Amino acid sequence: MEKIENKKGFLWELMSWPELEAYLKKIDTVILPCGAIEQHGPHLPVDIDYFDAKYMAYKVAEACEDPKPLVLPTIPYGVSYHHDDFRGTLSVSNHALSMFVYDLGMRLAANGVKKIIILNGHGDNMPTLTYAAQMINRDAKIFVCVDTGETSDVDLYRLVDTKNDIHAGELETSTTLAVRPEVVQMDKAVNETMEFGSKFLDYDNERGVNWYVHTHKLSASGVMGDATKATVEKGEKMWELMIHHMVRFVESIKNTPLEELYQKRY
Repeated sequence: MEKIENKKGFLWELMSWPELEAYLKKIDTVILPCGAIEQHGPHLPVDIDYFDAKYMAYKVAEACEDPKPLVLPTIPYGVSYHHDDFRGTLSVSNHALSMFVYDLGMRLAANGVKKIIILNGHGDNMPTLTYAAQMINRDAKIFVCVDTGETSDVDLYRLVDTKNDIHAGELETSTTLAVRPEVVQMDKAVNETMEFGSKFLDYDNERGVNWYVHTHKLSASGVMGDATKATVEKGEKMWELMIHHMVRFVESIKNTPLEELYQKRY
């Protein structure tokens, strides 16, 4: 997999204000990547969710038709209090993150943006980002959505052998091996597969409920899954799936006028 390159053609931060003014007359859609800086076991760096959200946003925009959606600078910090027992985790509060995203969304609307796609690289940001999206929609009356893997998870988990593989396990280790093998210490990878007494608590059960727990209650290493099963080949297939489905989604949003997007019958 090729590495990220700076693409002035769709990166908000690399444009001058006259360039942005002109571009926003052609496109009204932006992607806001949001990640986290938190422990990912003894074998992965703490930037996984931040890097993956940024990488995904770049690759999706790159694969979209012209004019491409604008990609905003990635928000590095997320709601990670549950990992606080492991050093290196830098968590922010739900309130701080939601208000930051809300303020940003309101300014984007003032710039003429009508559609914000929040690309979330950290699952536990989802309730907070959804709340922010609701407030932006309420006050700016624009389209805002949050994707935390919904466009690809159904297919993605067919490639994963491990039950309840949700953090620093087979999936995340594989995707990291595919694009940044130099940061993975496979000799330190561990298997901490989780079993719960009720199927409704299983993270990979479509009938499971959302529930929350401090990570150290479930895992001594911080891994929740089986990192030893990770491979480059799995990671490449996972990225291909994620990018493919997200591009299709972004293109459908980008190419539908706001008034039709709200009224279209599917």
